[in-house]
Parts: sequence; C-alpha cells; structure tokens
Amino acid sequence: MTEGRQTISSTQEDTDMVNVITQDTYEQEVMKAEGTVLVDFYADWCGPCKMQAPIVEMLSEERSDVKFCKLNVDDAPAIAIQLGISSIPTIMVVKNGEITYKEPGLMQKSDLEALL
Repeated sequence: MTEGRQTISSTQEDTDMVNVITQDTYEQEVMKAEGTVLVDFYADWCGPCKMQAPIVEMLSEERSDVKFCKLNVDDAPAIAIQLGISSIPTIMVVKNGEITYKEPGLMQKSDLEALL
C-alpha cells in the first residue's frame, strides 16, 4: 500500500506556499515586490496566530496570483514598531509597494479572499 505525501498540519512550520520572511528580507519580499502580497504577522506563542496560519496556507495553495508571506514579530520587532503592529495576528495586504489593508484579528478564508 503506497501512501501519498499529503500531510495535514496546522503548525507554524507548515509553510510550503507561504514565504517566511525576516527583518532583513521584509523590504525586498514585501515592499519592493510586484503585484499583491499578503503578510501574516504572528508569534509562535499566539493562539489565534496558530489558527490563522492554516487559513493563510490554504489560500496560498489556491491563489498563485498573490505572494503570501509570514513574519514573526518577536524576530522582527523593528518592522512591527515601524508598521504600528501592536496586536497579532495582523494581516496586511500590499499592492505594488503600497499598503492597502492592515488590521489585527483572526480572519476567515472568505474575508481574506475579499481583500485580494
């Protein structure tokens, strides 16, 4: 019996289609990117962030026209301060270098789709 490679997980490491970015790569990966970028700001200890991650991952598998990124605010405090992110999870959408949406709170897939 051969098993497929499909795994179902809701861990923060489950980021096949979501780029994990850092303070050093943020500017290039998000602000200088062409097209639409969705950024999930999270922390490993955050319960709602752990619920947001698989929703973003699922959407990333369906939408090849959008770049999906996630940034751990504990590892990139300067970016969080610069953007005024004081609550997580926060979802931010950037289109051709311009922030078009930035709000904290857990978002459902349909709400994320509406932003894009």
